[in-house]
Amino acid sequence: MSQAQYEIVDAADGGAKLRLTGDWTTTALGKLPRDLGRDLDGRTIKSIDTSELGRFDTAGALALVQASSGRLPKGVWKERPEAGRIYEMIEVLERKSAPAPQRPNAFTRGFAKVGRGVYDFGAEAMLSLSFLGRLMTAVVEAAKHPGAIRWPAWFSQGERAGLDAIPIVMVTNFFIGAVVAFIGVDLLADFGAQVFAVQLIGVAMFREFAVVIASVLLAGRSASAFAAEIGSMRMNQEVDAMQVMGVNPFQALVVPRLAALVVMLPLLTFLGMIGGLMGGLVVCWSTLNLGPAFFFQRLVEVGGMSQHMMVGLVKAPVFALVIAAIGCRQGMSVAGDVESLGRRVTAAVVQAIFAIILLDAIFALIFLELNI
Repeated sequence: MSQAQYEIVDAADGGAKLRLTGDWTTTALGKLPRDLGRDLDGRTIKSIDTSELGRFDTAGALALVQASSGRLPKGVWKERPEAGRIYEMIEVLERKSAPAPQRPNAFTRGFAKVGRGVYDFGAEAMLSLSFLGRLMTAVVEAAKHPGAIRWPAWFSQGERAGLDAIPIVMVTNFFIGAVVAFIGVDLLADFGAQVFAVQLIGVAMFREFAVVIASVLLAGRSASAFAAEIGSMRMNQEVDAMQVMGVNPFQALVVPRLAALVVMLPLLTFLGMIGGLMGGLVVCWSTLNLGPAFFFQRLVEVGGMSQHMMVGLVKAPVFALVIAAIGCRQGMSVAGDVESLGRRVTAAVVQAIFAIILLDAIFALIFLELNI
């Protein structure tokens, strides 16, 4: 293989003669196309000398087409007609090919990103509505035909999503109750009203912290698990196999998880309340010398604690529905690659936590208006 070379001979009439030597192939060109384009800039090729031209392929033809802008006169390839055919083919393809797209400026890229975000939001909203419709249909079918309910799946999901989460929920709420007690005691000490820290702990745990902490933990624990499990089945085409066999995937996969969380989250919320009270009790006992008997007596004597507890328990089924629906919906949307699975699992956790905080704020406004 000989290196590709060229020589340009200027003629008296203002034209130029291009002399090609060596192999004009992919491996022999090197940086020649760039130099040839620079040397031919402003010149008109009248003829080509191919007497010492070796091998010639599409890479050599493309270099000539781009350097001469496809303006070679006819008949210059009569000594090497096969090279001429290659050149003509590449010249036609280069002429018909679309120009390289221009890189948009920063404003255009930002505007396009916003547009894609709005489009993706609309598409996600439509898919969510479609999922909600299919889920409601599956729930109605399960209510119509209770004999077809897969009870083992319901109990299995209840154990995994609810009972296995009891330790982490109670321990987390224990420390939350202790933190609330520390803050309450420290603030109320300035007014000599440390004893009211008991009411503060009760209201905070019954009304807000127990249900929110339990829901956030389930959002990170169960919503991600639902999305990963169903998404893996989607990747392995197990969901498609269910449909082929006549099994409704919503009945087999979504409804049991939904029912498990609706039943288990109120239980976890109640246990979280107990854990939070225990944390507050430990702090009040150690810092204020308020024993367990006095602590619980204060909770019972203060009116409205049962009402605050009911407010927290009322939120739990709604939060459970949202967490389970988001996790299963993201799992059902997984495509056939691992990257999609990772994105959907992350989206399930983020959306579930966001929905919990949003719904908690809405409940707070509703109960405020109802004076509850």
